[in-house]
Amino acid sequence: MKRLLVAIGLLAGGAVSARAQTAPPAPPAPLPLKHAPEPTAPAVTAADLMSRLYVFADDSMMGREAGTPGHIKGTEYIERELRRLSLEPAGDRGSFFQDFTLETIAPQVKVSVGNEALTPGTDFLAFPFVGLPALGAPFDATGVNVVFGGKLGTPNLVAPDAVNGKLVLFLPPDGPTGWQFWSRFGPPQYQRYAGSKGLIVAALDVTPEPVRDLIQGKEQMRIAGQSEMQKGEIPLLYVTKAAAEKMMGGPLSGILPGAEGKPVTAQGWFGAVPVAAPARNVVAIVRGSDPKLKEQYVAFGAHTDHDGIRDPVDHDSLRAFNAIVRPGGAEDGAKQATPAQLESVRALLDSLRGGNPARVDSIMNGADDDASGSMALLELAELFAKNPAKRSLLFVWHTAEEKGLFGSRWFTDNPTVPRDSIVAGLNIDMIGRGGANDLKNGGPGYLQLIGSRRLSTQLGDLVEEVNTKGNHGFGFDYQYDADNHPQQYYCRSDHYNYARYGIPVVFFSTGGHRDYHMPTDEPQYIDYDKLARVTMFIGEVGKAVANLDQRLVVDQPKPDPAGECKQ
Repeated sequence: MKRLLVAIGLLAGGAVSARAQTAPPAPPAPLPLKHAPEPTAPAVTAADLMSRLYVFADDSMMGREAGTPGHIKGTEYIERELRRLSLEPAGDRGSFFQDFTLETIAPQVKVSVGNEALTPGTDFLAFPFVGLPALGAPFDATGVNVVFGGKLGTPNLVAPDAVNGKLVLFLPPDGPTGWQFWSRFGPPQYQRYAGSKGLIVAALDVTPEPVRDLIQGKEQMRIAGQSEMQKGEIPLLYVTKAAAEKMMGGPLSGILPGAEGKPVTAQGWFGAVPVAAPARNVVAIVRGSDPKLKEQYVAFGAHTDHDGIRDPVDHDSLRAFNAIVRPGGAEDGAKQATPAQLESVRALLDSLRGGNPARVDSIMNGADDDASGSMALLELAELFAKNPAKRSLLFVWHTAEEKGLFGSRWFTDNPTVPRDSIVAGLNIDMIGRGGANDLKNGGPGYLQLIGSRRLSTQLGDLVEEVNTKGNHGFGFDYQYDADNHPQQYYCRSDHYNYARYGIPVVFFSTGGHRDYHMPTDEPQYIDYDKLARVTMFIGEVGKAVANLDQRLVVDQPKPDPAGECKQ
């Protein structure tokens, strides 16, 4: 599932959901790190899913980051399986692939103090557009003096007239969140300096690493040529304290607002750089058995990408820490440990190690997110290849969900079947966990549903009916489907790009856990029996929709396809 790390999330100060911080129940004994694949059969089984998932989420896939060779390798595995199963290609030009180009938004700013060049990413970072405050714009300053502006958030700041045509350097507000000064004090305080050549804030030392990555473009992508970057009115540069002292020509302590420093040159802003490999959706069809209805489609979707390779961590230490302090994984990323929690972490780490050596881990395998959904689709494709429904079944493995739902946006904007022939979209994202060890209310029957009645009441009712009549035994958690829910899950996975065109959707998930967006999301922690049950249930929902005499009734308002998603 796409991580909610965007400008609006940063402005909110990294708000996280309220979760219990006590240790979860003891997990079952983990499965082995490696598993030799076995031949698969048309029936949906835990063994088949385990064979597939251990291949797809293996370290050799290098985290399957969109636009990288690792992701290409993952999609080639899916294509080989589709050819073996004799599914109908539905990508571009008679293939299973639908390729398009992504580009990274990369900083292209050069800064020097006098004749000394500063190092981007180390000494300074230029900020992209950050929203309503209108900060983030191109720099155009050559040999411009820096003026000390004071500490933001205090009344004793330099007069705006004193910095017109110059660069103004501020200290950030006190505290660990001082780097996001714009959200704490609002634009009136610093928009008075719109006549300057730009703002410089000595806050880089306290800017969190994920935010640095975001600013440097490591998390910023777009579909090539689709949009221009928004620009604000005031250029914004973050620098280290050491770089700030170079600009002022000495220590910052005791310096008064209005003091002038050295001449500084700052030129450039952000530009687009194509990624190394194509972005790639995989699309296949199981043709329907009804001569008329086979021209309509029920779409099954999941995303193939994850987050590639990150800085190395100790695997067991991270799992132990998250179990106690951050049970939601990256969703709880702002939480810090208390002394008592650290004691619990040490005790849990000892039990996890059990005499085993430490294991350094850097690959974001994405076993649950979303190898579980991707391999469920492959298992259903094998099932329905021998057992088709009346309508055709469209299988779409989307790419770049983690980068901004780009694969599903590209497919729904450029569908390889008529868009109005798609009668429903069933999105599968993270369906391999959801036990009591993962969630406070988790268990064998736990399943989240999102969006099932947002466009078609009939679809939501049908999901409930399939569960009851088929004795599947799932208890549906609808809490994350509530309007204005802070986690915004309805807007954070691929189903929304179908819903924006008025296609009824259901989003199936077993929810988050300590390994969410962590290098510890590995195949040995998946509950394969539950994964098989959820996969079979989703298949039966899809087949029930595909066998209806009439297409689903859309009885709720449709979104604006070009508008912003609102849950």
